[in-house]
Amino acid sequence: MLTLILLVLFDLLFPLVIIYLCKKWSFLQKFGTIVLAYLFGLIIGTAGIFPKGSEGYRLAIQSESVLSNPVLESLIAGGKAVPEDIMVNKIAGIQEKLYALSLFIAFPLLLFSLNVKRWLKYARKGFLSVGLALLSGIVVVTTGFFIWKNAFPDAWKLAGMFEGIYTGGTPNFAALKLMLDVDADRFVVLFTYDTIVGAFLVLFFITLAPRLFRAILPRFEEKNGIVVDDELVKKETEGLDDFSGMLNKKILYPLFKALGLSILIAGIGMALYFLVPENYKEYKMAVAVLSITTLGILASLIKSVNSIEKTFQLGMYLILVFSLTVASTSDLRTMFGKGMWDLILFISWCYWGSMFLHLILAKIFRIDADNFLITATAFVFSPPFVPLVANALKNKDVIVTGLTGGVIGYLLGNYFGYTLAYFLKGF
Repeated sequence: MLTLILLVLFDLLFPLVIIYLCKKWSFLQKFGTIVLAYLFGLIIGTAGIFPKGSEGYRLAIQSESVLSNPVLESLIAGGKAVPEDIMVNKIAGIQEKLYALSLFIAFPLLLFSLNVKRWLKYARKGFLSVGLALLSGIVVVTTGFFIWKNAFPDAWKLAGMFEGIYTGGTPNFAALKLMLDVDADRFVVLFTYDTIVGAFLVLFFITLAPRLFRAILPRFEEKNGIVVDDELVKKETEGLDDFSGMLNKKILYPLFKALGLSILIAGIGMALYFLVPENYKEYKMAVAVLSITTLGILASLIKSVNSIEKTFQLGMYLILVFSLTVASTSDLRTMFGKGMWDLILFISWCYWGSMFLHLILAKIFRIDADNFLITATAFVFSPPFVPLVANALKNKDVIVTGLTGGVIGYLLGNYFGYTLAYFLKGF
């Protein structure tokens, strides 16, 4: 019991260490807290800190994240597993519950502060580019599925997950892992490859891309008569990765109320999960996550909820808990095997293909270079990267458009990813 308690406390509290390290050393901040959480989790999983279980247990659990007690007892009685596997199974069960619960509670918190009405007021010019980015992602991920569908099992699940991350971001990617029942090992492999491929595209976006796209697309026209609230933009963008001040009494009490509301929403989602008949088992998690997403969006429309400070950051903290926990269940040594290059090619196709299709459409519809690049950033990488690319463009006016695209992506990522996955499942 003590081991399990210490495991939970470690997963819940170690993200504080990650945040501290990023704050102390700026070079770590460039990697981002989520990437570091996955990295630390992978180190823990690969180092063999957690027991792996007997060979019989590992064979039995290949298609499951955790075994039920009757099944495990039967294996032990039959000599196919050993009593020590009971603790291994308990650890696996705790980890599964912890990363699912942290994600369920995180998603409403991430959505509470996303005031769509406010951003719609400022970012009208980039709406067409946002729509074209959405279309590009769907088309390219779908074509990628048909090219590589025989290269790896359940390619439809991969397509759904990558549609989710390219529309929204890591939270959507994580949510779709649960909705599509993707095992933890595979999820961490996908995230790792996605991070590696995405790093090259980020480098391109902040170095060569501004000059290249400005040579191809029309120039940006400043503001076009729209008055942008510069202070509001500065506050929103600088706060995305800022965890400071969360323990301030004026912030902490309202934040506890937001957390309580998020737990209530997560509870409703979990109740709906159990209400879905077992005959429709594959849809149970989707019902839960989409219900939580929808209720989170509706709650964000309530002014008293939307105005609570640091809800996004608290949600991101729980995403760090999810990232650390799910990565610690994997072993880095299993990542570089059969199918590695197919995955890398598929991910590269999705990244670069969606960008080039978006570029072609932007050229046809005369979208300016800055709005094109900032909306591409929002959809491919999510809002935290928007200020970085805006700085490379030396144009803070497009930050609002990028954040709007990111907001829309967060809202739609789960719906689009799940719908596309089940659409492609029939092929």
